[in-house]
Amino acid sequence: MQVHLVDATYELFRAHYAPRPPVLGIGGRQLSGVSGLVDQLCYLLRDEGATHVGCATDRVIESFRNDLYPGYKSSAGMPPELLTQFPIAEQAIEALGLVLWPMVEFEADDAIGAACRRFAADPAVERIFICTPDKDMAQLVEGDRVVLLDRRRRITYDEAGVWEKWGVAPTSIPDWLALVGDSSDGFPGLTGWGAKSAAAVLARYPHLEDIPEKAFAWDVARLRGGPVLAATLREHWDEALLYRSLARLRSVEDGVPIPQASADDLRWHGAPRSRWEAFCDQWGLASLRSRPHRWRADA
Repeated sequence: MQVHLVDATYELFRAHYAPRPPVLGIGGRQLSGVSGLVDQLCYLLRDEGATHVGCATDRVIESFRNDLYPGYKSSAGMPPELLTQFPIAEQAIEALGLVLWPMVEFEADDAIGAACRRFAADPAVERIFICTPDKDMAQLVEGDRVVLLDRRRRITYDEAGVWEKWGVAPTSIPDWLALVGDSSDGFPGLTGWGAKSAAAVLARYPHLEDIPEKAFAWDVARLRGGPVLAATLREHWDEALLYRSLARLRSVEDGVPIPQASADDLRWHGAPRSRWEAFCDQWGLASLRSRPHRWRADA
């Protein structure tokens, strides 16, 4: 079987900000994000042939990482018309008959990471598609069996693709982000360390602890400013470790709640028609009533 793990929060954001006429529901409520998310999920099931699907959401934007680092991303400044769509999006996913992992203490990325590690151990799983373009998720890629799928650009990154795109092994992605930073998550990285310099060093020394303290010991060709970079890393060592911790995805062992024990528990049996139509009627989304291409036989 093939498993598709969907970052539904990403799809919600993408649809909300898409340059198209707004979708309005009951009382003029803005539901463009929900409508676009449903379109994407139905396209995944109908046109891309997905059979085993898990969807992760951020029930709240804040997570345990905000306690580790005050500057981490939060809901501050987010438009209320987008925030109010979060619970409706979760209702839509469940009304379609799909597995939902709504995160509160953790993030949607953690849910996908935990699910990926669990189901990758299942010998019945031929391939896992991590459906998001988020570079954080590249740390989960393994060979050509666990891959990152950018559905919008129709690009699949296997392990060789991660090397080509970011210049490091998948397991080094958290270390790479610790050095270069991640503006979308709100942490800055270390001054002077750029994508190319970090990739050059981590390609030779995969993790922060592997990097020799002094630049003269670095076996890295054509790298400028090595002594300054080495000094910066040593002076800001604790910050680098903190940023890497922020970038590292958590697992079931860390407490991420993934109830499904088997990948077969993600099998989609069709949308329960009465529940789906009730959802559409509740929110004034009549145009979505016939969107599912298959109805569940027992509902």
